Amino acid sequence: MIELRTYVFIDSLQPQLAEYLATASQGFLPVPGDACLWVEVSPGMAVHRLTDIALKASSVRLAQQVVERAFGSMVIHHRVQSDVVQAGNTVLEYLGREQTERQPCEIAWQEIIRGMTPDHTVLINRQNRRGNMILPDQSMFILEVEPAGYVVYAANQAEKAASISLIDVRAVGKYGRLTIAGTEGNVDEAARAAIAAVKNPAMT
Repeated sequence: MIELRTYVFIDSLQPQLAEYLATASQGFLPVPGDACLWVEVSPGMAVHRLTDIALKASSVRLAQQVVERAFGSMVIHHRVQSDVVQAGNTVLEYLGREQTERQPCEIAWQEIIRGMTPDHTVLINRQNRRGNMILPDQSMFILEVEPAGYVVYAANQAEKAASISLIDVRAVGKYGRLTIAGTEGNVDEAARAAIAAVKNPAMT
């Protein structure tokens, strides 16, 4: 039995998220504006078969595949949304599942920290070198969710909603973690969008 942990469709990758994903991509690099599908399953080895099915179903490109013992994830993308939707539908058909049968997202932690100190921001910046840097006196929003893959959709919706800096998006493993920063008002707005996104992920 293959468990469908995450199935998230992104209609248009926002610029920061697309560039962030590209820094970790081992495959074909996504660019801003691409449609994207993030699929996470358990057990991890099952993702190989699903990747094969998706790539043969349409002209999508494989950006990333992570195979752990417990969880496996794949990220496919294409400029044409219908290609991504077709590949995803073929995967669902193989699994005998509907999108609605994906595991619901649970928020494990959410918090906004305001007026960040220099010591704190320096440490965060040294730990995270794929995204932007957080600056002293900015506000920071952190979000932790399960399953991990939903955090990518949260990041995309947050970037759509407000002018923020994308600091960190970790979507592999049991929990996904998102860190964004910016002015207090923009972070508040982006946080609302991110939380709404994981509570009601988009359907294709």
